[in-house]
Amino acid sequence: MEGEERLDAFERLTDERHADGEADPVVRWAVRGEMRSGTAGQASVWLHLQTWLDMPVACQRCLGAVTIPLEVDRWFRFVADEATAEAQDDESDEDVLALEPRPDLLALIEDELLMAIPLVPMHEECPQPLSSQGLSPSEGRDPPPEAVRPHPFAELSRLKKQG
Repeated sequence: MEGEERLDAFERLTDERHADGEADPVVRWAVRGEMRSGTAGQASVWLHLQTWLDMPVACQRCLGAVTIPLEVDRWFRFVADEATAEAQDDESDEDVLALEPRPDLLALIEDELLMAIPLVPMHEECPQPLSSQGLSPSEGRDPPPEAVRPHPFAELSRLKKQG
């Protein structure tokens, strides 16, 4: 199976979207199932998931919109239930999912795309020059004079010295 869904169909992904990004990003996906023989001669169900999205997120440097291409290509092995999946997941190299309760394909796609978003998305080169507002003096720039505030305990220290 394959298909396309508008980003709006994925609530948690939509929450990560930058407001100034592309108007209607589309999530493209394809899944394929197959039976593979296991180590004990029993067949197991496998799912191959591929999904793509050009995701508009906030650049962590300039806070403007940056479009990050997300691509997922993963295999999942299915087991009978949640308890079996939990028991085998730690000792298994592959991703293990439970057949019961039935997995939600769109939720699985959303989970994988959320995990594919970089922790610190940034432009290669930001389109706008960065302002020095909000930078500390330790970053090589002096703050504007109006941004310099007295230390909250400076007055207490002065009173202590007087008394």
